Amino acid sequence: MPLSHLLLLWLICLAWAGNFLVSAAALLSLPPFLYTALRLLLVLLVLLPFLKAPAKGHWPRLVAVALLNGGLHFGLNFWALRAAGDLSTVAIAMQVYVPMSVLLSVWLLGERIGWRSSLAVAVSFGGILVLGLDPQVAQQPLALALCMASALALALGSVLMRRLEGVDPFALQAWGAVISLPVMIAASLAVEGDVLGHLRQAPMLAYGAAAYSALFASIFGHGLYFWLVRRHGVSAITPHLLLTPVLAVILGVLFWGDRPGIRLLLGGALVLGGVLGVAMRALARARPVSRPPA
Repeated sequence: MPLSHLLLLWLICLAWAGNFLVSAAALLSLPPFLYTALRLLLVLLVLLPFLKAPAKGHWPRLVAVALLNGGLHFGLNFWALRAAGDLSTVAIAMQVYVPMSVLLSVWLLGERIGWRSSLAVAVSFGGILVLGLDPQVAQQPLALALCMASALALALGSVLMRRLEGVDPFALQAWGAVISLPVMIAASLAVEGDVLGHLRQAPMLAYGAAAYSALFASIFGHGLYFWLVRRHGVSAITPHLLLTPVLAVILGVLFWGDRPGIRLLLGGALVLGGVLGVAMRALARARPVSRPPA
């Protein structure tokens, strides 16, 4: 990978890590479903020209992917971020979507994994158990449960997306906004009370955070991510993405007052180590086997 592409990849990680920080700030004044709806609205306004229908027969899969990767993943993730009160727990626990994706691929797509990948998956889930024993995390069990639900939604959406045809990354984000926005508005009206009151009382910081989340973390970050994936492959890109939770923890310590304990750090190391193991096994399978000359 050229150094310029590697720097772009690290920039994506910084943009995604920053999303935890700015969103946590916005969630002090906006409830999570309303914040998710605002983010989706901004994404839709920018990407509306990219909307196009999927390949014939793929509408049900598109709707499922849009809901899972859009409203459900982000809504639950922002709810977890608000419930946790810190960045480190959510940033680390969300990475469990990678081993979840592996298990769902085995179950839904009939893929096979070897013992090394199985061990890496087990290490990641073991890390979640250790992380859950951290006193700070144990005080907010709802946050960890919401992280797991958000990660599961993202993992399932990612697996279903593999067989979705006729939709490019920008179109997929646009459809995610179109399909998920009404759901998030309805959820906000049902459980979060006076939507207009929340919007009137929110400071400009909250709207700036929503704009950052939509423009930089989503449109820029994911757009650039898929551009790099087309050139280098998912297995080559994934290991570098582990920089995202590391940067998020650093931002949490520097700007949010996070004080991660030893169990959180140990559990996080196990989670990220397992994710790295899964990614490296995928990279090894993707490399062509070199044969000696005849």
